[in-house]
Parts: sequence; structure tokens; C-alpha cells
Amino acid sequence: MIINYAVLIPTYNNEKTLSRVLDGVLSYTQEVIVVNDGSTDRTTEILARYPQIEVITFTQNKGKGKALQEGFRVARTKGYQYVLTIDSDGQHFPEDIAHFLTAIAQEPTLTLLVGNRDMTVEGVPRKSSFGHKFSNFWFHLETGVRLPDTQSGYRLYPLEGIPKRYFTGKFEFEIEVLVRSSWRGVPIKSVPIRVLYDPQERVSHFRPVRDFVRISLLNTVLVLIAFFYIKPRDFLRKFQKKSFRAFLKEDLLETKLSDSKKAFSIALGVFFGISPLWGLQTALTITFSVLLGLNKSLAFLASNISIPPIIPVIVWSSLKVGGFFVGGDLLPKGEITQEFVKAHLMQYLIGSFLLATLMASLLGGATYLFLKKSKRLSIK
Repeated sequence: MIINYAVLIPTYNNEKTLSRVLDGVLSYTQEVIVVNDGSTDRTTEILARYPQIEVITFTQNKGKGKALQEGFRVARTKGYQYVLTIDSDGQHFPEDIAHFLTAIAQEPTLTLLVGNRDMTVEGVPRKSSFGHKFSNFWFHLETGVRLPDTQSGYRLYPLEGIPKRYFTGKFEFEIEVLVRSSWRGVPIKSVPIRVLYDPQERVSHFRPVRDFVRISLLNTVLVLIAFFYIKPRDFLRKFQKKSFRAFLKEDLLETKLSDSKKAFSIALGVFFGISPLWGLQTALTITFSVLLGLNKSLAFLASNISIPPIIPVIVWSSLKVGGFFVGGDLLPKGEITQEFVKAHLMQYLIGSFLLATLMASLLGGATYLFLKKSKRLSIK
């Protein structure tokens, strides 16, 4: 299988290692794109010795993310299907290109491959090892995908699978592109690679404090998007594809969750469905179901207790319950209007949360007893 790819090398002031990296890559392919990210050393002079490669030059340093994005853009215009990125600081071995090509040839669909470095080898900085574990944790939280090395810059990108527009342009870009590609449904897998950290040659442009803050802010935003949009979206898509019979069989009767967790899932959904958190019920239900390891399908189904025909009953009951605690009117003498609810907002809020807690406890408990009884009957 022939892979239509180009090697993309972003570089910034790596004059000590650039020639060695280029020579190694050119022994595998002549399809090479180099982005000179505003280098002030001998980089321009070195690149002039390689007329066969495509060189993109920034007059000022813009950051690795911007360099990669420009390289992706140029590669698309040239019709490449994949782009293999390799750092110019000498830590990656060009010989490992063969591993990527072998691995991608076995994938039936567009797949993003990430080099998996052995972080236990001699010379790996402690801060790199810590950052490696830190990044892996956040990536799994944001995508649900476990990847052994999310910080490696040695990657094979499917250009049709990754986003075309991004929000970041520095080191954190490589986190953004991984997470958002996963959200788009692109499989992300790892390929074992070697790594070399030579303190005599390697030049790192990572700024520990500033870049760590940028990465932390990005991860905070990505986690919020994941829990309040991506996970509910993915759940609803999956839920819509199931028949009611499949839902009962797979999610209610035959899941590996305990009866108590199934009951808690129902209780959680009922609580958020009745609570006065209009517009957020689904997102909160799915988010807390994921965090607590509950059954998302059951919780989502139970949260729909607040369907339009039932809403007046919920509001009426909330006002009645709240009236016992705030000393207000139990109910208006006429219809329950928006003006009445606004004037008795505290009564409604307190009553709503109390009602949500009460109904969640009752229906959750009833579900637990039902499941236990069903199991006993099936045994008999």
C-alpha cells in the first residue's frame, strides 16, 4: 500500500541538529516541507543547501503551532493525504518513519498516529516525564481515549480528518489538535519510537512557567467543552441509534453495573429533571453520570421527567412544597402565572430542590426494589 504523505519539519534556531535530521529524512522520502519559524541562527543558510525541499519562511517567530498549521495548509494544496511531523532538535530518529508507514498501512480508516517515546531512557528530563503523565491524564479526561504519549511531536496526521481552524498557536497546539481530532471521530493510536535527549545539541524553546499556564488554561477549556457539549452530544447520537427494546436489554437489564448504581442513575436523572436548572438538565445529567460512573442512558431517560405536559405539575408541586418553608402563599388564588413565580422565586427554588430530592429518593428506591425483585423472580 502506497501512502501519499509528506514530512513536515517545523524549526526554530536548531542549527546544530537540523542538517542531521534533514539528511535522515531525505533518505526515506524527497517529499519534505520545512517551516522556518523566524530563526535567527544559521538555519536559513543550512536550508539553502537543500533545493529539493519546500521551505516556508516566517520573518518573525510565531510558535510551533502556527508553523504546523501553515505546513498543513501547504500540504493540502499539494494534494498530500498524510503529513508526518518530526522535530528538528534531533530527539527523533528518522529511521522510525518506517514504523509509521507500516502501522498506517494496516488501518482501514483515516487514523492519527502518535509516536510513543520511552520516557525511562537515560537523559530524559524530569520535567518532561512529569509533563508526559500530566498531559496523558487530561487527554483521557477530555476524550475517553487512553494514549501512552500525548506530547510526542513525532506524528502522522490524516489531513482530511483533523480540523482546519484552531484557537492556539504555540506548544499547546499539539494538545488541541489531538483532542479535537478525537472529538471528530478520528481514531488515535500510538507507534513505539526511540528518543534521544542530548544536552550538548538539543535546544528546547519550552518556557516552563508561561507555557505550562497556557497548557493548563487550554485543558480547562477543553474539559468544560467535553463535559458540557461533547459527551452529551455523543451520548444523544448513540441513544438515537438504539431501539427501545435494545435500550431495555443492553442498558437496563444486562449492564454490568450493580442494581444500586442503576437506581442511583435514575435518582440522578430525576433530581436534575425536576431541579430549576432549565436548559442545563441534559448536560448536567450526562456530566455527573460520567463523573460518578453511572448509567448515562438511564439517567438521561429519567431526566426527561420534566417534559412539557408535566412541567405545570412540577411548578405547582414546587410552589406548594416551598410554601411550607418560606411562609409564603401555598398557591395563588388564580392561575400560576410568570408574575406569581417571579414574586415568589425563593419559594419556588426551595420547593423545587426539595421536591427534586424527595422524588429522586422515592423513584431511585423504587427502581432498586424493582430490580432486586426481578432478579429473585428470574432465579425462581
